[in-house]
Amino acid sequence: MRGELHRKLVEESSDIATIIDSDGVITYVSSAVQRTLGYEPEELIGENGYEYQHPDDRAAVAAAIEKLQVNPDGTETIETRFRHADGSWRWIEATMQNRFDDEDISGILLNSRDISDRKRQENQYQALASEYKTLLETVEDGIFFVTVEPGETGYTFRFERVNDAYERQTGITTEEMRGQTPTEVFGEELGTELEANYHRCVTAREPITYQEELPVSTGARFWQTNLAPVVTDGTVTQIIGITRNVTERVRQERQLRSQKEQLDEFASVVSHDLRNPLNVAQTRTALLDEACNSEHLEPLVRALDRMEELVSDTLTLARQGQVVSEPEPVALTGLLGSCWETISADEATIEIEDEITVDGDRSRLQHVFENLFRNAVEHGGEDVTVRVGRSDDHGIYVEDTGPGIPAESREKVLEPGHSSTTDGTGFGLTIVRRIAEAHGWEIEIVEGTDGGARFEFTGVDPR
Repeated sequence: MRGELHRKLVEESSDIATIIDSDGVITYVSSAVQRTLGYEPEELIGENGYEYQHPDDRAAVAAAIEKLQVNPDGTETIETRFRHADGSWRWIEATMQNRFDDEDISGILLNSRDISDRKRQENQYQALASEYKTLLETVEDGIFFVTVEPGETGYTFRFERVNDAYERQTGITTEEMRGQTPTEVFGEELGTELEANYHRCVTAREPITYQEELPVSTGARFWQTNLAPVVTDGTVTQIIGITRNVTERVRQERQLRSQKEQLDEFASVVSHDLRNPLNVAQTRTALLDEACNSEHLEPLVRALDRMEELVSDTLTLARQGQVVSEPEPVALTGLLGSCWETISADEATIEIEDEITVDGDRSRLQHVFENLFRNAVEHGGEDVTVRVGRSDDHGIYVEDTGPGIPAESREKVLEPGHSSTTDGTGFGLTIVRRIAEAHGWEIEIVEGTDGGARFEFTGVDPR
């Protein structure tokens, strides 16, 4: 009676009950095998179970059976792959007992269940963990993890761990930070500032980005940081931070800001302290010319006019190199026409090859084309032809039919003070380059279609 009850329970169980002898031959298998592995029980009885197991798992199963023989009253649990009737492999977890208490059947009992889904999830988790580990080890940005502990008076933040990049960039290791609060790691003042940002992230319950000043022993000082909250059951339990060392960028920005302030001061001096007395000298010279006739007046007038050109170009150079922060669409056809009207060369010709609109500062672009047109007339003669058009999808060009610029001089002519004429200031093409750079463009001088000078601007993205 007891054996019949036992067998009935086995047959109705969703787990597979299998009995094998010491050689691994199947002497009994419950009907659950059909639902799980697709076999009728009669197909497996008399078969050697090892033949249905994955070759890589057979040694582990044999070792488990040997342990049962040494310890008859013990149990062994193994995970093995068993071949399904359709040829695929299914993961099976089997608990093995050395004795089966039944009056008709004896041997080693295996109580098995399908764990394929669980193993699949484990493999996915392992793959994700491997990717996650690789990310933490190879990413250049510092990554840190902070535990959020709610309390009666607020939150307590404790560092969990940091990645290798964080350790390299800050000189602080996971061991030094684990379980510590920001104030314990960075001191009261800096730690309080860090906690304020962590509080802000928890309150917002969404990622926040900010720049912070956090000096460390490695010399890094300024960081661009992004915080992302991890919400579990409606509560922020963790903060994941990604931070990038931007110390060098901030220093460069500050240096550029200082240079800009110096240029502004210089432009102010040029505009007022030099221009005002120059205007007085020009006015007095004109009055002197009316009052008397002297051979010294003409050279004096030329010298004063030359000084005015230098002051004007210097002022333009100081002010026009600043970055164009709010560009607007500028139709070049109308602008080029206005610039060409300033050229005093009746025989010169301009050819506009394409209808082009660019994003930029109209007044500054006017300086560019006026200087290039004057340069073409000065070097190519009053009958020169100037062409303007699109060079490709990202650029425009200005070229002339003059003598051109030798290859070894093309970089020099863009430098301040370089002039090939005796009455030039040497700032004209430098102004062109500075204004182009202020627009985010690059300029290159090459040989034109007819051998003249060709100025190519890239990064323009003309419409």
